Amino acid sequence: MQVLVTSPRLPAGLLTFAAWEALRTADVIVCPDLDDPTARAVRAAGFEVAAAPLPGADAEHTASPGAVWLAPTGDVEWAHRLATGLVAGDVDGIDVVFASYDPPGARLLDLVDVMDRLRRECPWTQQQTHNSLTRYLLEETYEVLEALDDGADDDLREELGDLMMQVVFHARIAQDEPDGWSVDDVAEVIVAKLVNRNPHVFGDATAADAAEVDANWEAIKATEKQRSSPLDGIARELPALAYADKVLERLARSGGGSVPEGDDVGARLLRLVQEARTDGTDPEQALRLAVRRLLG
Repeated sequence: MQVLVTSPRLPAGLLTFAAWEALRTADVIVCPDLDDPTARAVRAAGFEVAAAPLPGADAEHTASPGAVWLAPTGDVEWAHRLATGLVAGDVDGIDVVFASYDPPGARLLDLVDVMDRLRRECPWTQQQTHNSLTRYLLEETYEVLEALDDGADDDLREELGDLMMQVVFHARIAQDEPDGWSVDDVAEVIVAKLVNRNPHVFGDATAADAAEVDANWEAIKATEKQRSSPLDGIARELPALAYADKVLERLARSGGGSVPEGDDVGARLLRLVQEARTDGTDPEQALRLAVRRLLG
C-alpha cells in the first residue's frame, strides 16, 4: 500500500513520475476527502477515486497492498500517522511517497498568503500605509544589523524574517492602490536587475575579479539610470557616517573630489571616514561597535 503526499504550494496535479506510476498501477485510489485539490486533479486526469476516512473503514480493499491513498494536500503528518497506525496493525508494506516537492523559496508563498489574510481580516493591518510602516522598516533593519554584529545566527534568521515581512507588507499595500503592483512585480524588477547587471554570469562579459564586477555593476547602473553625476542616486536619508562613506566612495571611483581641510568637527569627521575607507573599515559599523563596547 502507498500513501501519496503532495505540497500545497504547487498546483494540484503537478505530480512526480513516480506518483503517476503509482496511480496508474493502483488497484484502488482512495482519499478521505474527494473535494481535496489533489483528489480533484487525479479525478480530472481520468482516475476513479473512492472516499473513505481510513483504510478498511468502508471496504477491506482500501487497505490492500495495491491501494494508493491520497493524503490531504500538504498534510505530511496525516500520512505519517496513517502509516504508523497501519504498521501497528495487520497491514504490511506501507510506503509514503512524496508526489510533489516544494522548490527552494516555496515557503515565501506562505508568507504572501498570511499577509493577504491579515490585510483582509486584521483591523490593524488594514489601517497601515507605506508611511505608517516607515518606523518599523527602520527598526527591523537595525535589528538585523544588531544580529549581524552579535554573530547570532538564530537571531539573524528571525530578524531577516521580520525584515522580509516588511517587504511583503509594503507590496501588499501597493496592491490595493490604483495602478497598484504586487510582490511578484517587486521580484520581477530585482531579478531583471540582477541578470542585467551581472553579464559575467548571465551574458558573454568577463570579470577578472570582484573589483571588476563592482565596476561593471556601477557602469551598467549609471547607464540604466541615465545619471550624469557619480553622486546621483545616493539616498540623503542615510545615517551621516554611511552617507559620507558613500559620497567619498563615489568620488573616489570617479577620480574627483577631495576631503576638505579644516578644524571644525564636520571636516575632522569626514577625514576620519576617509581614513576608515582607506583601511577598508565601515565607519558606521565601527562607531556602532565602539558605542556598544562603551555600554558594556
